[in-house]
Amino acid sequence: MGKSRKPGRGGGAAEAVVEAVDGGLAELIPDRDRARAWTLLIDGAPQSHVDLDDPAYLSFEYQRRLGHVIDLAAPAGRPVHAVHLGGGALTLARYVAATRPRSTQQVVERDAALVQLVRRELPLEAKARIRVRSADARDGLAKVSDGWADLVITDVFSGARTPAHLTSTEFLDEIRRVLKPGGTYAANLADGPPLAHLRGQIATAAARFPELALVADPAVLRGKRFGNAVLVASDHPLPVAELTRRAATDPHPGRVEHGRTLVDFTGGASAVTDAAAVASPAPPPSVFR
Repeated sequence: MGKSRKPGRGGGAAEAVVEAVDGGLAELIPDRDRARAWTLLIDGAPQSHVDLDDPAYLSFEYQRRLGHVIDLAAPAGRPVHAVHLGGGALTLARYVAATRPRSTQQVVERDAALVQLVRRELPLEAKARIRVRSADARDGLAKVSDGWADLVITDVFSGARTPAHLTSTEFLDEIRRVLKPGGTYAANLADGPPLAHLRGQIATAAARFPELALVADPAVLRGKRFGNAVLVASDHPLPVAELTRRAATDPHPGRVEHGRTLVDFTGGASAVTDAAAVASPAPPPSVFR
C-alpha cells in the first residue's frame, strides 16, 4: 500500500498523510489547534505528537514526563549526548535539540520506512545534531561507545508492546555500559492491572541501578486502568523533589514514587533476565477509543 492523503480533521488546508510502513499503517493527522503540529498513529495507536513551530511543546502526558527528566538530567541549556531507543516522529530528540542546543543525539528506530516518512513530512531542522539509525534498538545500542551518553531514553513499542529483549537485566547492562557516570536512564513503560510487568521492570532496574524513581498517573499506580509510567534510573541521586513538583503541576498530574515506597510497590517481583523475558502486555482496545 502506498501513500495517500485525506482532508485534515480540522477542515483546513492541512491533509492527513496515510502510508504503509514496516510496523503497520502510519497516519500523520494534523492538529486542528496548532498550525504545524501533527499526531503520528501506527495502526490506530497514537505514537507521537510534533509541533514543527514549537518543538519544545510536548502534548502527550508521558512525553511531558520524559521532558521533565530531560530538563533535570543536566543544568538548564547545557548540551548533552543523548541516545533515543525508539524514534517515532522524533519528538523527544527535537525537544532536546530545542531546549539544549548543540546537543549530539543518536536515535535508533527499527522501522526504516517510518523514518523516511517522518523525515519527508516532518523534516528536522538543519542545525539539529541528530543521527538516525534504522536498526533494532538493542543492536543499535551495541554500537554506541562506552560511557558516551549523558542520557538514554527507551520508548520502543511493536504492536503497542515493548519487545521482550528490551526488558531484561542484560539489556540494562548495555544501558549502563553506554552511560557516563552520573548519567540518566529513562524508560516509557505501559501496563495495566495487575501491574505484573511494571513491578518486574522496577525490580529489573533495581538490580542494575542504585537510584530509581517512577512517574505515573495515580490511577495507573493503583491498578485502576492501563497507562504509561516513566521509570528513571541512575547511579547518582536523582532530583526527586523537583521531578515531583513538575509532575504534580502537569495538566494531567503525575505521582512520583521512589525509595522504600517504590521498593514496596514491586511486591517482591524478581528481576527479568533474557531467558525469562516476555513482551509487555497489549493494551485493551478501549485505550485508543
